[in-house]
Amino acid sequence: MTDAAARAAELLKDHRASIDRLDAILVYTLAERFRHTKAVGRLKAAHDLPPSDPSREARQIERLERLAAEADLDPDFARKFLAFVISEVIRHHEQMQK
Repeated sequence: MTDAAARAAELLKDHRASIDRLDAILVYTLAERFRHTKAVGRLKAAHDLPPSDPSREARQIERLERLAAEADLDPDFARKFLAFVISEVIRHHEQMQK
């Protein structure tokens, strides 16, 4: 293996280690988020509130798109990701109201 290839392999290893750490952060962050959304779902169910709040959801998507643009992340990807998360939250809230 050439020196350049060895250096590239080491850089690749470092990048992958960072990716693995960030994936763990994402998982634990999502778990924390869902703990809060479950608490919201229980409150909504206890007080007969609707499982979704379309105006808040729209504001959150707009906010995330702005944050994504500031972070140099594709805002369309951020919107799709948050829309997926919101749909899961709503599904959980609907289940709590049964």
